[in-house]
Parts: sequence; structure tokens; C-alpha cells
Amino acid sequence: MSFTIATWNINSVRLREALVSRLMQEEAPDVLCLQEIKTPVEKFPLEQFHALGYRNMVARGQKGYNGVAILSKMPIEDVGGEDFAQLGHARHVAGRLENGVTIHNFYVPAGGDIPDREQNVKFGQKLDYLTQMRDWAHQAKPQKSILVGDLNIAPREDDVWSHKQLLKIVSHTPIEVEHLAQTQEAGAWVDVTRQDIPEGRLYSWWSYRAADWDGADKGRRLDHVWATPDISNAAHGSRILRPVRGWDQPSDHVPVFATFDL
Repeated sequence: MSFTIATWNINSVRLREALVSRLMQEEAPDVLCLQEIKTPVEKFPLEQFHALGYRNMVARGQKGYNGVAILSKMPIEDVGGEDFAQLGHARHVAGRLENGVTIHNFYVPAGGDIPDREQNVKFGQKLDYLTQMRDWAHQAKPQKSILVGDLNIAPREDDVWSHKQLLKIVSHTPIEVEHLAQTQEAGAWVDVTRQDIPEGRLYSWWSYRAADWDGADKGRRLDHVWATPDISNAAHGSRILRPVRGWDQPSDHVPVFATFDL
């Protein structure tokens, strides 16, 4: 069985329903994981997605912010969601496909603007969230699993436009990178995107603040696809759809794809 999975922070699924539909029509991933859907599940715009073949969904939603959803052409079973750091936020949902693969969809807290937990509560919450993700992976010992989402950290030097200039900027600080590395190590997760594309600058997010996001190209790779070692070698075809950032009224993130032959 071969299937393609995509992850995309959509920044309001109701506002950008047309963009999601366009991606479904043009790229047709078998599984589409969305973050920051910003809606309760009961108000999720399903009708058009159903018409395009995405008749299965597991989700956790909230009014106005956060929220994660997994849309699938294939049957998928809801296998829970964790409230890491006890924030009461809809930031994780897990679904299991009929082939036994479990997909974890995450939206890690952004962490505010000041990289100091004493001065910025949100930064502390981000670090606590990652610590509990690490502990969960240690305990759960994930197998036959894929972890995707907006992890809000660009870990490598070539995952940002300027390593030196972003060392003190939230999303690329050494303490965040270390917390993410510990989380990855705890589950023995393989960074599928970088397994496929080991060298060169890669970005999946460009700020709305940039007047010319494409020309300035000050991006960061905040969106990730990981897999457990038992299936990571089955992954291929990773790509980041940069042109989506130029669509009408876009999210500031673009979709990240990978294909698995299992």
C-alpha cells in the first residue's frame, strides 16, 4: 500500500476552505493533516471536502484558535489526543489507518516573542509542552507511526534564512532546538523530510510581515514529517510546496508532503 501524507498549518480552515479544496484537487494527498483550524469540530466545513473524496476525519477543535484535524480518503480510527502541558488547548490528535499506521498530528505552541520563560509565560509553556512530548514518547514507545505538524521550531542551521541572526529568535534558539532534539530522540523519530532532502535550505513558513516574502525569502522550516524507524525507510518523495505561499489570501505556512510505501 502506498499513500501520500501532507501537513499544513492552514491558519483558519473556514477562512481558507477554498485553498484546502484547491490543494485536494491539485495534489490529492491521501491524508491531509491540518493545524490551527480555529474552529470547533461541529463547525468544520466538511461538505466540500467530502465531495472531493475526503470522507473520513478525526479532529480536536476550539473556537477561534488552535485545533488539529486529519482528513483522509481512507478509513481512519480516532485513537485519542493528548493535552501536553495541561494547557486545555486542542493541539494533538491521533488516528490509525487500516494498515495499522498511527498518525500523530501536532500543533506545538509558538512560544511568544521573548525566549525567556521568566519574562514570557508562553515560552515556558512551549518548553513544557515539548518536555511532556518527550516523556510521552519514552513511555509510549511509538511503532509504525508518523508524526507530523507545525512543531514551531526550525532545528537545523539550513532550516532558517540566517542561523546567526535567528539564534535569539523564538523558533530557533538553542534551548528550543535541544528540547525538540530530545523529543525526537525519545521516540527514535526519523526526520523524513531531511532523510529525503539532506542538504540545502528548506523553508515551510514565511512571515506575513514581509512585504515581499518571495524576494526576501526569510523563511523557516517549522513544519515537519517524522516517522518511527520501522517505517522510515518506506518514506520517499518529500517536498515542500513553496508556491502555495503565493496563493490568494494564503496561510503563512505551506504544505509539506511525503509518500510511504507500506
